[in-house]
Amino acid sequence: MEKAMETEAGRQSEVTCVDFWANEFGMRVRIALRELGVAFEYVEEDLRVRERSDLVRRMNPALRMVPILIHHGRPVCGSVNIVEYIDEVWGEETRLLPGDPVDRADARFWADFVDHKVFGAQVRFLESKGEEKDELVEQLKRLEEVLGDKAFFSGDEFGFLDIVTIPFSSMFHGYEQLGRFHLDVECPKLTQWAKRCKQRESVRAVLPDDTEMYELHKHLYGIE
Repeated sequence: MEKAMETEAGRQSEVTCVDFWANEFGMRVRIALRELGVAFEYVEEDLRVRERSDLVRRMNPALRMVPILIHHGRPVCGSVNIVEYIDEVWGEETRLLPGDPVDRADARFWADFVDHKVFGAQVRFLESKGEEKDELVEQLKRLEEVLGDKAFFSGDEFGFLDIVTIPFSSMFHGYEQLGRFHLDVECPKLTQWAKRCKQRESVRAVLPDDTEMYELHKHLYGIE
């Protein structure tokens, strides 16, 4: 279970993250906060319950979705949008997005690719009980091409696109179990990248246990 970074004793947190422990989109926010050393309060919103909490309804009335970042009482919604906000507000010494405008645009493009192509392929893979694995592997291979021989997506430094993408590695074990393939054979550079990311404290503190993550998705998608 997620543990928030400590705030000063007796002081109400200025930053609150509302999320569900297994939400791959929300993991991005929690990793970004930890990466930049931002103290925050964590509020768990159980997405397995149909009715959203009063807090979510008030802070995101349009979509009633998490993650939500609440800063000085004002909500910021949308996982990629929140990560960019965190970078703008707290990235004084360490920036998550690349400095070059073209590189920033490229990182945002591939973040959108992850949200639509990779996540969409994951959903279809799970709904098909593992039958639709070719599309998923194809999208992961495209990400691997972007990574190339670099340590991280932006080069030598862990950054924005790594934060956007690494939560999906918590389902790599589930991909292999359900699809009956080995990801280190299909995408060896991507699996090595995931191992490097998981060496970071910010990532280790947030990513859930692979088996627990897979078991939850088996239940959600009715997989025997």
